[in-house]
Amino acid sequence: MSLPADTTQQPTLRVSALLLVRDRRVLMVRARARDVLYLPGGKAEPHETDLDAAIREAHEETGLRVTADDVDPFGVVLEPAHGQAPGTMVAMTLFLVRPGGPLDSATPVASAEVDEVEWVTSADAGRCPPAGVETLRRLVAAERID
Repeated sequence: MSLPADTTQQPTLRVSALLLVRDRRVLMVRARARDVLYLPGGKAEPHETDLDAAIREAHEETGLRVTADDVDPFGVVLEPAHGQAPGTMVAMTLFLVRPGGPLDSATPVASAEVDEVEWVTSADAGRCPPAGVETLRRLVAAERID
């Protein structure tokens, strides 16, 4: 007698995020009524690529005007999704802003969607959801932030 195959699958949210690093700190935002810091980014619309979503969301949340020429892929983080049903995962595609471009001097500002923008280091990991913690770890390993 065999047991039935497990047909349950963990739901996964697909999101994209922008990594803007300055002075060994990375830009994060605190969304309205949320208790943690997130990277600027969010879910892709049905017609968008991951890069399109990161660019659009970064602009909506921080006012930054990012283009595809400003960034390089940095990887994908797969972690438990903060504030979602148990077992829900988030797959976050990361795009690193290239230094030496117009974004080096741009000033991010909190939009109507976010309460604040902050420059953080790995010391702020306790204020981040699991995907943010893993991203900070990867940025430290890549010697981008402290």
